[in-house]
Amino acid sequence: MARRALLSRIGGQSGAPVDEVQSILSHLEALLNTRQGDSPCVPRYGIVDFADMVHGFPASIPHLLKSIRSTIIEFEPRLKNVSVRYQPEEGSLVLRFEIAAQLAQAKGTRTLRLATTVLPGGRIDIAG
Repeated sequence: MARRALLSRIGGQSGAPVDEVQSILSHLEALLNTRQGDSPCVPRYGIVDFADMVHGFPASIPHLLKSIRSTIIEFEPRLKNVSVRYQPEEGSLVLRFEIAAQLAQAKGTRTLRLATTVLPGGRIDIAG
């Protein structure tokens, strides 16, 4: 049985089951598009503000990878064994990462591989 995320329960949606993978993708997109310090209640929620790191690229990429991974581990308990890899693309103005993780509650081993793109304005898109 799929569990409903807290915000979907508060939103008054019917008791219809929630697609857990889609719920995780939605949360990851919100999580990775939040910068640490933006949430007064949980100052560590989100990733580092990489706008300040842009002048250090490509040397600052490992710092961004670490921030993405540690943020997912801390704030998305439905995933385990999280890894994040940089996928360089010659001549591109966007950064691409692959996030691989296993569903924590899945029977057997189900691995998600997510294509993550950091667009020039700083927005992060995630595709499953």
